[in-house]
Amino acid sequence: MAVDEGYECHSCGAPFSAGLVRVPRAWGSGGEGMVEGARVAVPYPEVAIIERDTLDEQSVAISDALPPRPVVLGGCCCVHVGAARGLAGRVDRLAVIYIDAHGDLNTPETSPSGNLWGMPFRTLLDAGSCRFDDAALVGARSLDPPEIAFMEAAGIDDSIDRALAGADATYIALDLDVLDPSEVDVLIPEPDGPSADEIEALLRNIAAQTTIAGIGVTGFLATERNAALAARMLAASGI
Repeated sequence: MAVDEGYECHSCGAPFSAGLVRVPRAWGSGGEGMVEGARVAVPYPEVAIIERDTLDEQSVAISDALPPRPVVLGGCCCVHVGAARGLAGRVDRLAVIYIDAHGDLNTPETSPSGNLWGMPFRTLLDAGSCRFDDAALVGARSLDPPEIAFMEAAGIDDSIDRALAGADATYIALDLDVLDPSEVDVLIPEPDGPSADEIEALLRNIAAQTTIAGIGVTGFLATERNAALAARMLAASGI
């Protein structure tokens, strides 16, 4: 299936650039606020609501439910595992631009907390959804030592140009906690982040360089300004 097809709303027949998959689940301790964040209103027709008992089941269900161009609205960043899995099957090489204040590169053996939401980027890389040289981590400023060691060994950095160079299409994994805490309401704020204007410009720049196969927006609380931020970032991606 081509990743640049539009989506037609089943209920009204109106054309949209993408379909919305909601995943109201957070795989970690104390993530109830992010669960509600997955339910905020954004201007895309709803294709599916995914609720499963295990992360593996969730990932399979997300992959199976993806419309031609998906917008995936999470609870936590674990939604990116299923989204990348599904999109990787549609192209030869999928780039993943992971925009997050955290690395999400831990494993069950290295994680200080054991929360699965600290592992999705590593999980999708280890699963082969994206080659190491087609991946970039942008905006991270809170990394555990094992995450730093993995990035050095894998050759992963924040170079978007490198990640896009050989890819056929791109998935953007956007955790809104990448933003400075003065501009967003998130569960795990990290100081000294970029502004919403800067991330918006970054998304527009990525969209100008590659085919956006899909985007996931995650990690935010269900507040009015966050709903507006999510819609704004989705629009900036051009999807």
